[in-house]
Amino acid sequence: MTAELPTTLLTAPSAGVPGVTRTVAQLAAATERLLAASGPLAIDTERAHGFRYAPKAYLIQLRRGPGQAVLLDPIAFEPDAKSRADFSELAAGLSQTQWIIHAAAQDMPALAEVQLLPKRLFDTELAGRLLNYPLVNLNAMTESLLGVSLLKEHSAADWSTRPLPPEWLNYAALDVELLADLRDCLRAELEGAGKLDWAEQEFAHLVKHGADPPSKRPDPWRRTSGLHNVRTPRGMAVVRSLWEAREQLAAATDIAPGRILRDAAITDMAMRFDDGSPAINANLLRSMGYFRKTAARQYEAVWLAALREAAALSPKELPPRASKPTGIPHPRNWERRSPASYDRWQRVRPAVVAKAEEVQVPVENLLSPDAMRNVLWEAPAAIDASGLDALLAGQQVRQWQRELIVPVMLAAW
Repeated sequence: MTAELPTTLLTAPSAGVPGVTRTVAQLAAATERLLAASGPLAIDTERAHGFRYAPKAYLIQLRRGPGQAVLLDPIAFEPDAKSRADFSELAAGLSQTQWIIHAAAQDMPALAEVQLLPKRLFDTELAGRLLNYPLVNLNAMTESLLGVSLLKEHSAADWSTRPLPPEWLNYAALDVELLADLRDCLRAELEGAGKLDWAEQEFAHLVKHGADPPSKRPDPWRRTSGLHNVRTPRGMAVVRSLWEAREQLAAATDIAPGRILRDAAITDMAMRFDDGSPAINANLLRSMGYFRKTAARQYEAVWLAALREAAALSPKELPPRASKPTGIPHPRNWERRSPASYDRWQRVRPAVVAKAEEVQVPVENLLSPDAMRNVLWEAPAAIDASGLDALLAGQQVRQWQRELIVPVMLAAW
């Protein structure tokens, strides 16, 4: 790692804040500038997490070469409320260029929606992890490697706001101002540490899988905050019914679920059904402060219908308090369910942790927790190197990781 540098505060982009690209003509001009510039393309997105239901990009920042920054408003290019903009032509023109993204796994799903994805990638956050930096957020890394701190004031803003305030645009442009310089420093460090090939394999994996849709969780309503306070199956049915009603409203209105109705309102209402069967009417809702708030009050009929639906369920239709286990259990439960797998876990995991410390990589970047659990739970009692390598490859463990951990795991098997 580089020595600590004195830090200066960067408060504005070197070439000023560009105007927002919102028209076809502006996009054509911006594309021409980006294609004519040289060097890698720095890219970032701003979303509206906590404000909107859809995790889409509300602003895309691009920078290639000195002064060639573009602030692209994808919302202005949406054909209708249900369709996303299509920037595939821009992506195709830049397909031979390396794109630099900080924490690409966070941005790529939103970029995929607008057909703006890289063929070649450098992820500065992931590079920092492979180099074992203790802090890998963008500001910490620019401070550590470049001696520059970025003005960070609007990361939690509602980026679906229109028009976007000038100070927000300044903040957004700063996010791509130093990515190329940061890439250069990190690439040199990766090469010096003998980790550049590791990083390139990780980046190629992200290009291939970074925009994959997330796997759906069974019974997602069970993640409602405060659910542990609900004591009865009837109360659980109330949580499920209210959660599903809120989810449908959130999707239809593109408003974050918690801004329509807080989790606490759902579980507090469910606990009233733990203690009996209250009369389901507007007074029940209005007796609780959460349901009197403006966002929730306009949907009184929806909440009442959801409560009546839960109240009408027969005992056999009620959800159990605890969900039935699916998939591989947590290793803390292995000793009872599969002693052999538990013993193997107790031997192999410490060996993998020790190897991660030896090569100075966070253990989750050497072998993901899911991959380790899957392999150790299902593996045979005896296995050779090629068999273990195949099992790990089936879990999308990259070649550089397998080369390091297969001997270690076999020795502890």
